[in-house]
Amino acid sequence: MATPAQFRQALRVGPPGDIWHKPALSAVVTLGLLNLTLLALGRLDLALYTSAGGLGALYGHGLPYRARARTLAGVLLGTVLSTAAALTASALTRDAVVLVAVTAVLAALHKPGCDAARIGPPGSLIITFTTASCAFVPQHPADLPPHLALTALGAALAWLVGMTPALLRPYGPERIATARALEAAARLVRTAPGTPDAAARTALVGAVAAARQSLALSSPTRWRALGDAPERLLVHAERALVAPAGRGDGSAVAAVAERYQAWARDLRRGRPLPLLDLTEAEAAELRAHHSGQRPPLHRALRRALRRALGPGSALLPIGLRVAVGCAAAGWISLALGVGRPYWAVVTAASVFQANSTLSWQRALQRVLGNLIGLVLFTAVLPLAHSGQPAMIGLGLLCQFGAEATIVRSYWLATVFVTPMALLMTEFAGLQPARTLIADRWLDTCVGALTGLAACLLVTNRRTATRLSRALAAAETATREARAAVATAAAVGSGSLTARTGLATALLELREAADAATGEWRRPALPHRRTSDAEQHAHHLLAALLERRGSPDTP
Repeated sequence: MATPAQFRQALRVGPPGDIWHKPALSAVVTLGLLNLTLLALGRLDLALYTSAGGLGALYGHGLPYRARARTLAGVLLGTVLSTAAALTASALTRDAVVLVAVTAVLAALHKPGCDAARIGPPGSLIITFTTASCAFVPQHPADLPPHLALTALGAALAWLVGMTPALLRPYGPERIATARALEAAARLVRTAPGTPDAAARTALVGAVAAARQSLALSSPTRWRALGDAPERLLVHAERALVAPAGRGDGSAVAAVAERYQAWARDLRRGRPLPLLDLTEAEAAELRAHHSGQRPPLHRALRRALRRALGPGSALLPIGLRVAVGCAAAGWISLALGVGRPYWAVVTAASVFQANSTLSWQRALQRVLGNLIGLVLFTAVLPLAHSGQPAMIGLGLLCQFGAEATIVRSYWLATVFVTPMALLMTEFAGLQPARTLIADRWLDTCVGALTGLAACLLVTNRRTATRLSRALAAAETATREARAAVATAAAVGSGSLTARTGLATALLELREAADAATGEWRRPALPHRRTSDAEQHAHHLLAALLERRGSPDTP
């Protein structure tokens, strides 16, 4: 049963993201160029196909440009292939029941695939939206090559727009990732005495790991521009894990926190970085870390996909949920006489999250955002019908608004997504407003309810299995770290191995615990054992860091 606190959490509006403007501007530039070109050619009715590829500009903005080039190319290739499958199905049959089944299967492939690859926001939903839309546009076999070429053209432009900032700030993503770690250190240092800081400590461990991953994926030329200054900053950020929060007088705590924040500001603003001093043990460990062999990106990705999609994976039941929920939503929509059942399919696909609790929260957010979005669409409809340039401009404004608010709240972003989707429908020709709004609202309710029903019907007990495995791995890493603390291995190459294993196990344990806790109809979970394992892991992590060098906190 949902509690008032869960309702408040679902509707909470958070702070803005630190790079929200990057995907927002990239999407506006890409779609603006594509749509204005089609308008000049008098073929705005083809905007669906170019947008299918152009929306790829939303992906990859947190990755270093070397990794972004490959990841974005992979996402766009997958988009083109999915669009080709949808267009082929549309050319082969007009049977809406079959088309719903095809889009449901494609959505079921998109969700676990994107989650396993950890491609980041906006995840699989954009690909599912464009694929489902294309599947329900009537096609002739002769139309497939030109329409698919338009999708490929949009994808190529999205890739170029996504890579263009590298000309101005070639190492901007690495700087931002390092700045986030320093900001997490500042938050931990400011934690009040007596306040439980396990969440802040885990956040810092995760931010440092993400920053090191970003630096590892960076171009080799980064060394000529930045040297090892970012790595040295991360070493200092880790020192915040050594001292208990709030130790020392308030002015000293504030000074340390402000130092972290000042370094983070320098990183974000592109200023020269300080070359911080390290202890002898820290410097030796940094050299050992740099000399370690890392698997190529494509090999690491294949390993991650095998682990995430192999037998026993918790993602496989989610994929089954997507298939069942999307198919049922589309078929119910057809039975109710709705002319665009793919809206119900996309709504159902948007509901499925890592666990059932997050899924019902997403359903609530989707319904609320769509309702307000329909009111907004009704308000701007007279302006949209004043001409195609106005329609394009409103669509781009809604796209910008959606990206500006998606990090703050999903329901708030959906307020802008709804009119944007309806405006895209009208690019091919004006539609009766009352029918359009009624269909959208009905499909939203059908998709949300069907998605929640699928969560109840298709259980995901594998989240508990994943937690058990993560707990066993964390306890093994804890034993190894305890042995390292008790020996000279706490200072030297053994320290790096022990701490890396402990940090990795700690992050997986927290992620697995969060996913399992929010799942319905699952076995009892070892909450106390999980809490004890996390506490011991944090204690040993601090002990290893303290043995490595002098803390930089009061």
